[in-house]
Amino acid sequence: MPKDDMIYIRHMLETTRKAIYKVTRKSRADFDTDEDLRIVLTHLVQIIGEAAMHVSADFQDSHRTIPWKAIMGMRHKIVHDYLNVDEDILWDTVTNELVSLATNLESLIQE
Repeated sequence: MPKDDMIYIRHMLETTRKAIYKVTRKSRADFDTDEDLRIVLTHLVQIIGEAAMHVSADFQDSHRTIPWKAIMGMRHKIVHDYLNVDEDILWDTVTNELVSLATNLESLIQE
């Protein structure tokens, strides 16, 4: 039975929305002083990457608006090199990159 790529796309979107919500009305100073927020955001970005890894190569190849390799690479960094996660990159990813990712994922779901 082939896996349903849309299950993972929807999961990516749901998790992306959660991460965006977590930074609503939050500043970089809030992020820097709130360990729980940093942990939650790190985990959510990791989940987005894990879900992306389960999307078939054919689907990824036919939907190049999604930066698949970057998403999976960030997940890899968080999981395997967790002591060296750059919090500037994490903050930028959540506050800037995830908004466009959510838009692109929404478009995929509406196809």
